[in-house]
Amino acid sequence: MLTSMYGRHCLTLQDFSAEEIGAILDMATKLKARQKKGEAHPSLAGKTLAMIFQKPSTRTRVSFEVGMWQLGGSALFLSSQELQMGRGEPIKDTAAVLSRYVDGIMIRTFDHGEVEELAAFASVPVINGLTDLLHPCQVLADLLTVEEKIGHLKGVKLAYLGDGNNVAHSLMIGCSKMGLDVSIAAPQNYRPSPEIEEKARSNALVSGSRIVVTSDPLEAVEKAEVIYTDVWASMGQEEEKQARREVFGPYQVNSRLVEAAAPGAVIMHCLPAYRGEEITAEVLESKSSIVLDQAENRLHAQKGLMALLMGK
Repeated sequence: MLTSMYGRHCLTLQDFSAEEIGAILDMATKLKARQKKGEAHPSLAGKTLAMIFQKPSTRTRVSFEVGMWQLGGSALFLSSQELQMGRGEPIKDTAAVLSRYVDGIMIRTFDHGEVEELAAFASVPVINGLTDLLHPCQVLADLLTVEEKIGHLKGVKLAYLGDGNNVAHSLMIGCSKMGLDVSIAAPQNYRPSPEIEEKARSNALVSGSRIVVTSDPLEAVEKAEVIYTDVWASMGQEEEKQARREVFGPYQVNSRLVEAAAPGAVIMHCLPAYRGEEITAEVLESKSSIVLDQAENRLHAQKGLMALLMGK
């Protein structure tokens, strides 16, 4: 029987069981249906989420802020420049003080260790809105989108092409928990973290999924029902952009690569997308693209997460 998730942190999907991830997706589906019908669902009425941003954002900020409002609560945007953290206040002090004011904290930052430290000293749920290591909220939205479009998760093959970054890491963890097969195609020096890969393979032994890490994009997309990519240079890697263009060229998601996948394969991208680099405009804007549905589901998946972690 599923126990209450109230008061839990969400730093990585590795901390949740498949049953718990399924409960988040089920809650997201229910809340999305109520929102589409125009039915109020204020399960977090009177509650407040503090949103700490050390990295700029479009989808993360808007989806969390709108999501809290739709759940009957409110959200506070706090840039690092506006907090004493930006002037050297210890993270543990910020965590302790914010816990006296708010009911949850979402943080989007560079160093994953900062999120772990924040959670260690906070007495309210801390949600990882993105770090350089992991992006769990994105992958909750991705799983919700795949479930909606394909009808199930277990046994679906997802191929990810590009940098073995935070999105790739969270896809490996989330998909292996939920029984999806995952193929990661990345250049040799840009492969996912061996530690993350080890966790994903351990999850796969339980769920029955298959994990493949390769340098061959055509091998990765063979029989794939979902093709996924991300930018080649993330925030903080701007000086590497030209070098990465040269290395990642063979991993571009284009019509030739899509044709090598399973018939009817859908296209995903966590956005922002740079047409002509990691993906062509033709593919991004094709009928196979579910990118906008995926972006919308950031709102619904995060509402499901917040409702379970912050609401009784």
